[in-house]
Amino acid sequence: MNRHLLSAGDLSRDDALLVLDTAADMDAALAGRSIKKLPTLRGRTVVNLFFEDSTRTRTSFEVAAKRLSADVINFSAKGSSVSKGESLKDTALTLEAMGSDAVVVRHSASGAPHRLANWIRGSVINAGDGTHEHPTQALLDAYTMRRRTGRVEGLQVAIVGDVLHSRVARSNVLLLYTLGAEVTIVAPPTLLPVGVTAWPCAVSYDLDAVLPKSDVVMMLRVQHERMHGGFFPTTREYSRRYGLDAERMATLPDDAIVMHPGPMNRGVEIAAEVADSVRSTIVEQVANGVSVRMAVLYLLLGGLIDVSGADEVAA
Repeated sequence: MNRHLLSAGDLSRDDALLVLDTAADMDAALAGRSIKKLPTLRGRTVVNLFFEDSTRTRTSFEVAAKRLSADVINFSAKGSSVSKGESLKDTALTLEAMGSDAVVVRHSASGAPHRLANWIRGSVINAGDGTHEHPTQALLDAYTMRRRTGRVEGLQVAIVGDVLHSRVARSNVLLLYTLGAEVTIVAPPTLLPVGVTAWPCAVSYDLDAVLPKSDVVMMLRVQHERMHGGFFPTTREYSRRYGLDAERMATLPDDAIVMHPGPMNRGVEIAAEVADSVRSTIVEQVANGVSVRMAVLYLLLGGLIDVSGADEVAA
């Protein structure tokens, strides 16, 4: 079967809840084991195909696959035939010829995983494509919210910062809307994408007005490496208007939590005392990412869920 996870928007409510419930089952199954491994995907091969640098996501997928007893091939564009001009399609077909059952791909071009899904028979999982989407990050964020607050439906979630360059923001908005949360995007006008008014969320430019009503605040990294112009006067001015410090955190409801997909720019979008506070879920998000990615690999390769945007092909 040809099954993919390309976009958070491809997930129905039932699909998303199945992933979250399966991740919880994975946590429970490993909790009582001295050796953190399950035999579920023994004999399967998962390829991490990363055309952009990554630490958290690539390592998280690698650990997830290995805990399910799958074989893992880590492929980096640097030092490979890609640097000699080999195309994405030829690289993918080469890896498939080696027997890959799933390809986890991160690429700087928006839409690259969708193209890949048309070329190979195995599952394709989008681990971040350009400024487009990052669906497993959204799933692990929702899982973290549910573990910390006991629910996702009805939560008031503020996503703050560099929305323009954030694939995490788009995936989170789509998934959280599907799960019944109410999302508000907070950013300066220069860091909002064209068409954001069509997203299923509210938009605000005033962080201080949004914080007292928020159950969850997700701070986004300012992606300087993707900026080719003056999106705000200075980093200090950005931090003053849109950074989360201890004073602002004090205006949150008592049980509100603070999230960040990482890596952080401490002192820019988030202060060190906030990142290290008891409200912060940043370390938990990393740990939960392994469980959620185990669930995704298990469900896709196990054939229990179809979360592809394309037609399913039965073998």
